[in-house]
Amino acid sequence: MMTNIKIVFSFLLFMIPASVVADDLTRIRQNLFQMIVPSGEDEFGLKAVLDSLPKEEQVSDQVVVELLQSCSVDRERVGRYISSQCADGSWSDINYQDTKRSGWEPKVHTERILELTKAFQSENSEYYHAPALEKTIHRALDYWFKAGLVCRNWWYNQIGIPKTLGTAFLLFESYLTPAEKENAVELMHASKMGMTGQNKVWLAGNVMMRALLQNDAGLVRAARDTIVSEIVTGREEGIQNDWSFHQHGSQQQFGNYGLAFVSAMSFYSGLFAGTSMAFDKAHLDIITNLIDNGYRWTLWCGRMDINALGRQLFHHASVHKALALAFAATELGGGKDREAGEVARNLLDENYGACPNPSTHVGHRHFWKSDYTIHRSPRWMASLKMASTRVWGVESLNGDNMLGYYMGDGAVYVYMDGDEYLDIFPLWNWRRLPGVTALQDDAPMPLIRSGYEPGNDASFVGGVSNGRTGVSAMVLERAGVSARKSWIFTDDFMLCLGAGIEADSCLAVATSVEQCWHRGEAMYLHNGEWKVLNGRMESENGESRLFHDGVGYIAWEHGGMVAETSRRSGCWHDVMQMYSPEEVSGDVFSLYLNHGIRPEGACYQYIVLPGTDRERVRSFDLSSIKILRNDEVAQIVFQPSSSMYWIVAYAPVSFRLKSGETVSCRTPGGYMLHDRGENGYTLWAADFDCAHESGEVVVGRKAVRIPYPEEKGKTIEIKF
Repeated sequence: MMTNIKIVFSFLLFMIPASVVADDLTRIRQNLFQMIVPSGEDEFGLKAVLDSLPKEEQVSDQVVVELLQSCSVDRERVGRYISSQCADGSWSDINYQDTKRSGWEPKVHTERILELTKAFQSENSEYYHAPALEKTIHRALDYWFKAGLVCRNWWYNQIGIPKTLGTAFLLFESYLTPAEKENAVELMHASKMGMTGQNKVWLAGNVMMRALLQNDAGLVRAARDTIVSEIVTGREEGIQNDWSFHQHGSQQQFGNYGLAFVSAMSFYSGLFAGTSMAFDKAHLDIITNLIDNGYRWTLWCGRMDINALGRQLFHHASVHKALALAFAATELGGGKDREAGEVARNLLDENYGACPNPSTHVGHRHFWKSDYTIHRSPRWMASLKMASTRVWGVESLNGDNMLGYYMGDGAVYVYMDGDEYLDIFPLWNWRRLPGVTALQDDAPMPLIRSGYEPGNDASFVGGVSNGRTGVSAMVLERAGVSARKSWIFTDDFMLCLGAGIEADSCLAVATSVEQCWHRGEAMYLHNGEWKVLNGRMESENGESRLFHDGVGYIAWEHGGMVAETSRRSGCWHDVMQMYSPEEVSGDVFSLYLNHGIRPEGACYQYIVLPGTDRERVRSFDLSSIKILRNDEVAQIVFQPSSSMYWIVAYAPVSFRLKSGETVSCRTPGGYMLHDRGENGYTLWAADFDCAHESGEVVVGRKAVRIPYPEEKGKTIEIKF
């Protein structure tokens, strides 16, 4: 079969004039130089943003590695590399004996080679074609070829190292000695085309780089075709039908493999631009839609949502990943595609203008393939990450995300300026992630099993939306805790309901409301007066109102509310083992509901008011929201001002509308019912227990809009 494939490629190349083939390879090399070697141009101002960020000394995320390589040539750093290089071509500040599986330190050597070749080829650099720099590069290459270093993590050997050095080899190609070029080609042979998703793209890209070194046009085209073969939707891994991204099974990977995918596709679309191998318009449209209908939702004020980061909870991760996406958006299609350019401009305006600013990208979106919800109002954003028997919640690999056992259990983050949780990970109580209901214990955090954590043992998880507001819910069956949890999102508030909370342990159970940086004064309402929260405050069952950093919190009929402000210390190493065990500290605001030991059907209800002030928190009228039911059968809420009902039916349930009609939800699921008066009703519905589509009506977790013209006075029966 392989012989036949080679014959086909040979035939195809024979049909293409030799001049076209040669021109293609020449143009690809030219494109590579223009894209990689610093030119000093900064059309969108992104390089200025990047250069203004503190330089990270320890970087493992390949996307961030490549982002930082976009920085302007640092004259002092290049000079330091030249002067500090050892006689054998190594550097004394690199631990070449490192055995870590993430953040493998010898890779820094290869990254320096690439940085030095860029400085050598940059006409804007004082080191342009400098003999001293050329000698430094040759010595560094010689050391690497002779050392034969191998990482315990296959990814570095087959993807990371060839990817970095492949680019350096091509930039320095005309200066490579015959022996160096032979060694370079041999090193690149570590990459073979295969695997799935982004790993497949990385490997094919490395093969393509080797093919350029060998002037093998047929292999370049074969690698290119393998890369674009992943630009499809609806597979088990890769781009999903709801414009989320999966890898490592049914697991949302926006900020990890998905971001690498977008960055890679943007790079290769520019690399092949102007050749017979240029990406088709259909390919560019898919990536553009992925950015516009997927990624654009995850960014706020130049920060990527924590719920989108996956296992990659690196220092400044949300900042770097948002910026990497911005670069990819502006460079897609070589910057020549009109639709891609419009999407890029919108993304830049929303995230790199005067932020926080009233956002024009507003609405409600539930990614039904990923159990992931985002609500965007003009002045704040909230996100929710759930897991089910269909969707895995979180993973931990190679020492990454050692504490994130509960990250897929209904974690909710609320953003106004985007820095509410920036780099807070070492200081978190990881059993009290915002939104999560879990056992409270001082023992070490449970480890995620077998790399990936299927997590929740319940299938009833999903969301329904009309594009402006929505409700998401999950049955939680995990780690000894059972609960029925739902979240209602509007532009004015987020209402959180819990019911049927039980546990099979003698440990206390708590639901976290918030855990963020303590900024400004935290205050609570006591006898009609605002009091400053210093330390810890506990309230009895009843009504509690608090205010902190522009956000109000009101809980009622909740059990015990605990609010804390405290100075905490922790280590990045405990979260991501690639970091050294140095202690950091900071002030944290925490708010949670204590359900006690072995609760029997405990419930809670609280409301979050982002972008508000103390007076609005004090005067907020709880009667403006009617909680009609909050138990193990259903959670039903009515808002008279909007005539909207939000319904989560965990079992068949009936209830009476304000107008007197009876609604009978025969199928468990999520519903939004708008009473339009004499014009009847509009219903949005989603079956939370399924994950497939059938006929004209979507019965998966994707919401559908169904007009109801029933006559007044009759029972409205809802079933799938």
